[in-house]
Amino acid sequence: MEQPLHQLRAICLALPETTERPSHGEPTFFVRDRKVFVSYSDHHHDDRLGFWCAAPAGAQQALVSSDPERFFVPPYVGHRGWLGVRLDVAGVDWVEIAELVEDAYRMVAPKKLVAELDTRQ
Repeated sequence: MEQPLHQLRAICLALPETTERPSHGEPTFFVRDRKVFVSYSDHHHDDRLGFWCAAPAGAQQALVSSDPERFFVPPYVGHRGWLGVRLDVAGVDWVEIAELVEDAYRMVAPKKLVAELDTRQ
């Protein structure tokens, strides 16, 4: 089985002008090397393997309440609406993960990059 970080990395770095570098000891993904949109979390402050990502208004509450085994409110950024997503549960849906990552990217990327993403699809 491929490591979750490798799959998450491939999804994040396929988006326009994204980079990866460590932040707070974890692999973190940036738009134009400035704005974070996804941060990997390998048992960082808890017992979960997953990631934290920017999320549209209302998404965090809806997803956490609908499936608290897979989704959670992450520390530090949860109060800003960010979403925690577990990667250590059975049946990780990588299509859904790609959609969540793209939503996170759209939340922080400049309009020009979002438009570029739209032309790819």
